Amino acid sequence: MKREEIKVCVLRVGGTNCDAETRRSFEELGVQAEVLHVNKLVKRRSLMEYSALVFPGGFSYGDYVRAGAIWAKWILAKLGKRLKNFVEENRPILGICNGFQVLVEAGLLPGYEEISPYPEAALATNFPPGYNCRWVYIKHENKGKCVFTRTIPQEKVLRMPVAHSEGRFIFAKEKEKQFLERLYENDQLVFRYCDKDGEYAEGEFPKNPNDSFHDIVGICNPEGTIFGLMPHPERSFYWWQQPDWTGQEWMPQYGDGKLIFESLIEYLVKKF
Repeated sequence: MKREEIKVCVLRVGGTNCDAETRRSFEELGVQAEVLHVNKLVKRRSLMEYSALVFPGGFSYGDYVRAGAIWAKWILAKLGKRLKNFVEENRPILGICNGFQVLVEAGLLPGYEEISPYPEAALATNFPPGYNCRWVYIKHENKGKCVFTRTIPQEKVLRMPVAHSEGRFIFAKEKEKQFLERLYENDQLVFRYCDKDGEYAEGEFPKNPNDSFHDIVGICNPEGTIFGLMPHPERSFYWWQQPDWTGQEWMPQYGDGKLIFESLIEYLVKKF
């Protein structure tokens, strides 16, 4: 598939945000991207028109019940069969912040079962509690399974912003050891919180801004085609989005967020 033939769908519902920034990031890299309300997708469009699917950040449906829970159940009820076919064809799905929460609530991540009827993990209330908006450092842990980070060297430290109230990744206490081992065995662990030198946060605030278990920032499914992360790559795409750009004599044209989008596009060019 040629780059200009790639078509990405960025979904939108009440409460989502950064959908326009996400679309612009893809378009900057020469692919087609469309922001589409899910109602239009259900009524007028085929999911298979798209090469990849993105659940953007925000606070879908006000984050009532739990963050991402309502949108996740809505998607499964309205698009369950089509979504299953999309996943079975190994078409990539990206969940950013609230989108990560949706993928977990929908049973698509960590994806130990194809689409689990019950969430196998959760993105719980931050500790310390409250909305946290800050730039963080994250360390790339994946060995090559995740299609969204294959072009990123293992152990490379990236910088991106987080903006959430419920980003604390957890497993059920009695399954923590078992499920963490599976993440490592399946090469599903993608990013962990760290400091600028790559030393793990070990739960220390604000390096780990939400007390996420094992400093987990992002994970993928066993096939590597579904990926969720709490930071916003679309908010760290250009040089002028960096928090310290005014104090620098020179900065590269793009920020670290570009690496996520570029890796996905390279996968699609080679795969389809």
